[in-house]
Amino acid sequence: MHDVVPRMSAARAASIWAALVAVVALLFVASLSIGSVPMSPWQALASLVPHGGDALFADIVRTLRLPRALAGFACGALLALAGALLQVLLRNPLAEPYVLGVSGGAAGFALVAMIAGAAWWLVDASAFAGALVSVALVLGLARRELGRGDSRDASPRLLLTGVVIAAGWGALVTLLLSLAPDARLRGIIFWLTGDLNGVTAPWFAWGALLLAACVALPAAPQLNVLLRGDATALALGVPVARLRMRIYLVASLAAAAAVTTAGTIGFVGLVVPHALRLAFGNDQRMLLPAAMLAGGGGVMAADLLARTAIAPAQLPVGVMTALIGVPVFLWMLLRRPMR
Repeated sequence: MHDVVPRMSAARAASIWAALVAVVALLFVASLSIGSVPMSPWQALASLVPHGGDALFADIVRTLRLPRALAGFACGALLALAGALLQVLLRNPLAEPYVLGVSGGAAGFALVAMIAGAAWWLVDASAFAGALVSVALVLGLARRELGRGDSRDASPRLLLTGVVIAAGWGALVTLLLSLAPDARLRGIIFWLTGDLNGVTAPWFAWGALLLAACVALPAAPQLNVLLRGDATALALGVPVARLRMRIYLVASLAAAAAVTTAGTIGFVGLVVPHALRLAFGNDQRMLLPAAMLAGGGGVMAADLLARTAIAPAQLPVGVMTALIGVPVFLWMLLRRPMR
């Protein structure tokens, strides 16, 4: 990641956001109108109006497609925001919730609560706790790398630490699956691979997204300074310890909310911020809002492909994001020399 962050003009940032909003709007309309029961965009939009449009179309849109599209956008935006924040926190462009085990920790703790028959709010709280534990492990085990004040990226030890933690959570999840009741096993497996099918209440994810955005976006100028190193940030008056804790909590909340809503959707937090950074630069004031828009649109597009590729059968959305994310991640890893 670049240590010196060129400032982007407000007009250029606004044009990038406007283009992404237009793409998201088109994907939203496509998500409502495309499916096993096709309808025109006008019929789909009319179905959103009370007592508007065909009764059958309105029922399909309001009960099935609209909650799924809203949940897909919120989860993608949360994962992309968490990925962008973790990449700043660890000063490593390969950091993201899935690779670092944050999503795995949230999934493991949430799965324990599910199997125990806990209430929904306990499942959400457990997922948040699991995400916090994962980030704490990465920070603790790699604290020597994070404490450097030079201009270099964090060493591969950060990435390897996250991969090992993710593998540990994977082993725990496998153990829990072997103990889960057979009647619930298929649904749990689909949820673990990332599944928006059956989502009826996306409002928790949206609430978490609004909260995360309100906390993270005002800190974007300080994040630009933090990219130059802790010593430089401290010299310029940035409260590094408090800022790191702020990022730590927001990234954990975002990953946990996405996991409890749609399971473990991988690689969104890696690919989206990195692609935006390559295309438009690393100014966090532009990057964080753009990552939320692009991440939300990306998951909506992946979900649209997942439910139409082999219709009427539906694939987990995590399968589609992994098919794209795995080769991109390998390409990124191979082009960065290990030190």
